[in-house]
Amino acid sequence: MVNMKSWDWETSEKNLAFGDWQGNFEWVEEPYVSPDGEKIAAIVNVAEGEFNVCVNGQSWENTFDKIWYLRFAPDGRLTAIVSEMGEWTVAVDGTVWENKFGYVWNTLFSHDGQHIAVAVQQDMAYGMAVDGVPWDETYGNMTNPTLSADGTKTAATVQVESFAEGEIHKFQEGAFTAALNGNAWETKFVNVWKMAIRPDGEKLAAEVRLNLYDYTIAVNGRAWEKTFDCVWEPIFNPRSGGVLAPVRTEGTWTLAEDGNLIWDRRFVQLWHQMFSPDGSKLAAIVSPKYGKWTVAVDGQPWPVTFKDLVTDAVFSPDSKRVAALAKEGEKWLIAVDGTVWKNAFDMAFSPVFSPDGKHLAARVERNGKYTIALNDRLWTRQCEAAWDPVFSPEGDKILLRTVEDGMYYRRVLPVAELIG
Repeated sequence: MVNMKSWDWETSEKNLAFGDWQGNFEWVEEPYVSPDGEKIAAIVNVAEGEFNVCVNGQSWENTFDKIWYLRFAPDGRLTAIVSEMGEWTVAVDGTVWENKFGYVWNTLFSHDGQHIAVAVQQDMAYGMAVDGVPWDETYGNMTNPTLSADGTKTAATVQVESFAEGEIHKFQEGAFTAALNGNAWETKFVNVWKMAIRPDGEKLAAEVRLNLYDYTIAVNGRAWEKTFDCVWEPIFNPRSGGVLAPVRTEGTWTLAEDGNLIWDRRFVQLWHQMFSPDGSKLAAIVSPKYGKWTVAVDGQPWPVTFKDLVTDAVFSPDSKRVAALAKEGEKWLIAVDGTVWKNAFDMAFSPVFSPDGKHLAARVERNGKYTIALNDRLWTRQCEAAWDPVFSPEGDKILLRTVEDGMYYRRVLPVAELIG
């Protein structure tokens, strides 16, 4: 994981004149800010067909034909997908990978940011590349690119049998499988979708379709013995090493581990399951009744439900609490442990717990302005742009990154000051 203790948690405020960039370039695209708040960057147009990246007012040394998907890695390195002379690759802090491709997309980062992966296409053959090194094997079709948490393994859905549009029988015989580090499973399926790589990299699980009617989970190419009406994306149990997935059977949804149902409660819908950091609890976004959404923890749904949507559910670092975003009509809400904050917003973003789980913060929007909500209290500043808040390792301070009146601000404030 990223070493946040090395960040500057002592300087209360730093600022940079971000608005001045507009006069230095033809145009400036959406800004991005580093996790530690020390850098603000944007893709800029220098001249017709000539693009660059500006970081804290300084441009990269080289320009490119086109740049897109500017993103900071968790370790603070700045990445972009760039085009030079009709070929695409990845630039990291302005330095391009040695290998070039016909196209590149879907940048993925390891949890610590040390490894960077992308999906690539060369001569109409598809694969993945990690830190510039592509798979040895490529395929005629590839979807669902996946990177392991430590960044050492990649996986994707690949097509291993070709068929024409009218050859339905070939499709039904199975033309797709999963590939781990470019090596395809021997077993073929009608469809393969989202997948997960076990932390040790030894197992790959994926949701698969066996025929027109039966769905299940396959692990290292071997399908569960039991089939279901439908399944969703699997995850690995951090304690048992087993594979869990939402499954639909007899018209309702529940959770299964290694093919066996583990929740007695049934739901109209269930997905986005997740384990607590210590692996002791299991939560998921569920629909107890048609048109009603909430969160269930260890099979028990919250008493409160929402009409339109529940998303971005997250456990606290101490594994004791769960928070999520919810939408009702035009308003976004924040709920924690089944209780809804009184404040409602035009938009809200992923909630963030303090390390001890006592505090919850989120970036929110009202009337076209952004601010930070902490424990259902709103920060007084209204900003043109803001990024997700970050708690200090001790949990007593909070890092706020905003744009106000053309200035970019990095602020470190005591949590007590925002709570009031």
